[in-house]
Amino acid sequence: MKADSWLKKRVQVLRIVLSWFAAGATWAFGQTIAIPHRATAAPTGSAFVKQIELTSLAEREAAIRNAILAGNVPDLLRELRPVHVTNVVAGKTNVGTFHVTPDYLAVGGDGDYFLTPMTPETAQLIADTFGCTLPTRRMVDAIYSAAAVKLVPTPIPPSPAMTTPAVFARHNEMVQTQRATHLQEFPLGALVAGHKKDVVLSTRLAGVTNKVAIYGWQRTNGVPIQPLHTGHTSSWVDYSHGVRLVQQRMTVNGQPTTVADVLADPELASLLSDEGVLMNPRYPTNGRFPVDAEPGSAAWPEQFVPGDYPGELVLELHLPNAVRVVINTAAPGQFSTDKPVRLIFYALPNGNTIEQTVGKRLAAGDDWHFDIQHIGAQTRFLRQVLTNHNVVVAYLENSLKSWPAWRREHGDDSIPQLFDTVQAIFARWPLEVVLTGHSGGGSLTFGYINEVGRVPANVVRIAFLDSNYGYLTKNHFAKLTAWLDSSARPHLCVLAYNDAVALLDGKPFVSAAGGTWGRSHAMLEDLGRQYQFTSRTNGNLRTSVARAGHIQFLLLENPERKILHTVQVERNGFLHAMLSGTAAEGLGYEYMGPRAYEAWIQDGRDGR
Repeated sequence: MKADSWLKKRVQVLRIVLSWFAAGATWAFGQTIAIPHRATAAPTGSAFVKQIELTSLAEREAAIRNAILAGNVPDLLRELRPVHVTNVVAGKTNVGTFHVTPDYLAVGGDGDYFLTPMTPETAQLIADTFGCTLPTRRMVDAIYSAAAVKLVPTPIPPSPAMTTPAVFARHNEMVQTQRATHLQEFPLGALVAGHKKDVVLSTRLAGVTNKVAIYGWQRTNGVPIQPLHTGHTSSWVDYSHGVRLVQQRMTVNGQPTTVADVLADPELASLLSDEGVLMNPRYPTNGRFPVDAEPGSAAWPEQFVPGDYPGELVLELHLPNAVRVVINTAAPGQFSTDKPVRLIFYALPNGNTIEQTVGKRLAAGDDWHFDIQHIGAQTRFLRQVLTNHNVVVAYLENSLKSWPAWRREHGDDSIPQLFDTVQAIFARWPLEVVLTGHSGGGSLTFGYINEVGRVPANVVRIAFLDSNYGYLTKNHFAKLTAWLDSSARPHLCVLAYNDAVALLDGKPFVSAAGGTWGRSHAMLEDLGRQYQFTSRTNGNLRTSVARAGHIQFLLLENPERKILHTVQVERNGFLHAMLSGTAAEGLGYEYMGPRAYEAWIQDGRDGR
């Protein structure tokens, strides 16, 4: 009987595993963290250690977080490794799979990287940005069991210096020497464990705001040197600490779920926790960010200057391949150091300058282009609504005044670095990125999607303002759906009108398939194979919505055959593209209604 029972359980496990492979194969392999590309000039690990040697703890934490969120991490950390776990509850065997970074968080490149101890607050902020969590004690044990490379712990005798970067670097060299002996059999990127204690989640931290939980540093027999310990304050960081990221997305019995949901489920929690249910599996960040300085303050390194509109600052950048960027943010006193940054990349329409795109009231002799978009005024409207964020806009222009033409000349390979350069300026805060643009500006978004392996986790919204001419199913559908499915945050908004019937000098000027009308319908048809859309019609406007409003297509019929290309933007299109699917959708404005932002349009030539 015992043999039969044993066999039945093994058969049950095998069936679940097989079903997992069948249903969740796309989750099992090739999982990545959408970390920005590493800049060519980014410091190596050794150089970074020298930069932080004499800094305070707060300065060091800021430097670590800035470096990692800007993408200065080795490539070996970008592709995750699966770890399988099982439990048996009420006679049912559950099989779970979560994905982890192959090694602990590090700064530098593959040839010279520094495994970086940090506070749990910094670790949590990084994890939040990349759609990840920290492990539990049970998960650390499972990771060690799954590791292809099990290094022997190398403790350094305790001393006051054990919390200094000098000792961090010394231990890093010891670990790197060990790791080098395994490189031929297990190259960088193989799952490695045993060389650090983990910063972990624990039920012991419930209601506690100033402690860190550490566990691990397994000997070769699997027994850890460090039992679960919560005696240190959260500011205690020594050379032995490591931070390993765990992707929030995971599977249980072949079905997608999240680490947080599993830890909250009484029947499933033991897959990941040996302490029972964890209802709030994260460290508190308490609104504390690595720096207190605001843009424009003396402590801020970038040289923002007052803009043309009161209460705003601007920073102008001239980047390679004749790209000009103007970043607009709120001035000191209106920029909150305890709120995340919502960074909106706005790629200009064909033929327009940044100043024309920002807009102003027309004065005598002004070009009419200053009065057709008013992204500046619409942004000021947004700042009154998105009060939980610092709203920042980066206007992107090129010397050809056309992103499609620029891409034909320069290709796509430099586009990620363009975005990363701007993001790095605001890496001090939790950063939410929006990709948008009007007309040919949509081409830049598609060029970025083409070049990145996966749309980064901090991209929370993509919006096409009559600008998705470049959509191709074979290039963009899989990446867009993978991004939409990556978490609950992504929003996609598409605005278009029937340009196939529009007339210019009495003649059609786009084909039925090639304009935004045709491309939007092709895009909607593709997404309709994966998501359930509902549609409603209000006059000439048909709105198709999926995923509780997170995906929206607003398609405007054109019975009078007008050119409504910029009208869609001018008449609150940017507002709707930024607010669709949120509680603020439609509050104080109507898409294609009167300008809701009139009070925020800057006046005269000086904008005041």
